[in-house]
Amino acid sequence: MRPALSEHYSYEVYADPQMAERFDALRFGGPIGRLIADTQEQQIAEFLAPLAGRQVLDVGTGTGRAAIALARRGAAVTGVDASREMLDVAERRAREADVRVAFVRGDVHALDFADRSFDAVVCLRVLMHTPDWRRSVGELCRVARRQVVFDYPARWSVAALQALGRTVTHALNRRVEAYRVFSSRQVAAALAAHGFRIAAEHRQFVLPIALHKRIGSAGWTTRVEGAMSHAGVTRRFGSPVTIVAERCAS
Repeated sequence: MRPALSEHYSYEVYADPQMAERFDALRFGGPIGRLIADTQEQQIAEFLAPLAGRQVLDVGTGTGRAAIALARRGAAVTGVDASREMLDVAERRAREADVRVAFVRGDVHALDFADRSFDAVVCLRVLMHTPDWRRSVGELCRVARRQVVFDYPARWSVAALQALGRTVTHALNRRVEAYRVFSSRQVAAALAAHGFRIAAEHRQFVLPIALHKRIGSAGWTTRVEGAMSHAGVTRRFGSPVTIVAERCAS
């Protein structure tokens, strides 16, 4: 059963078969969507290398994009999501990709796995929406033996302005997804509380993703964002941020 928190919009939005079917096209369609997905997939693979034979949990797996990508690289992957509708799409996509992923229904606030059950835990586009993000981080850390990977929109970025606009709009229309932003200090403190430290991070864009999608040119995006990265701007203001955290020696 879903917890009482399930009344939060982050559960309601994805408990919809039509949304589940449209999700990949909405988030990762077009040249910029594919660039975002491919870049993050490559970064996570580098964070967790070598992947062959490793046990990985993908929390908030959605339609299984990350889980399938990790399984293709040789990991033994379990994908968890609160939405049965999203999992139906994920299972179909895994069959079509001819990869094996164990998909189960579950909630990031109370993962139904023993402590340190997985070599690594991945959680993408979840903490920005989840009702209790600190509790969620605690669960990710609890079930991970070695590494946790997750992403978040940075407080000191253009994403923060968009988040503010989404929050205001959400008050008028619950179908619009609001989301929170995070500071590096907040994230580091939440991880430290559970015995983890940030080992590396990757920041993707300085300019708004919506602008990149409107222009619709992966070449233009790569050149412009590459120039800002070379100038050191991305390191300070880039978003989203994908981090890998490692369990501290005890």
